[in-house]
Amino acid sequence: MTVKQNLGSNLESLHKTINERKTVGNLEGSYTAKILNKGSDYIAQKVGEEAVEMIIAATKRSKDETISESADVLYHMMVLWVSLGISPLEVSEELENRKAYSGIEEKNSR
Repeated sequence: MTVKQNLGSNLESLHKTINERKTVGNLEGSYTAKILNKGSDYIAQKVGEEAVEMIIAATKRSKDETISESADVLYHMMVLWVSLGISPLEVSEELENRKAYSGIEEKNSR
């Protein structure tokens, strides 16, 4: 039986799992632990690679590929957050703060 969850609960669960992999650090059995061990510069590069793959899938108008590559981007982004000590709540708060501005005003304020 498939249980559907919302994106928020999936991201919370993923964040928890990534933190567990960081703590346990099983480099042989965990891809997450392995890339966390390589550091944030390496992980940031992986985020970029996955983002490019997602863009390529989107320009091909391939829905399934774009979904798959989007999941890869989200996963690697979350690993990067963990490596930098950033929680999803902090990013959520930033998004919430931006609701008060129009997109153009917010961008111009940077």
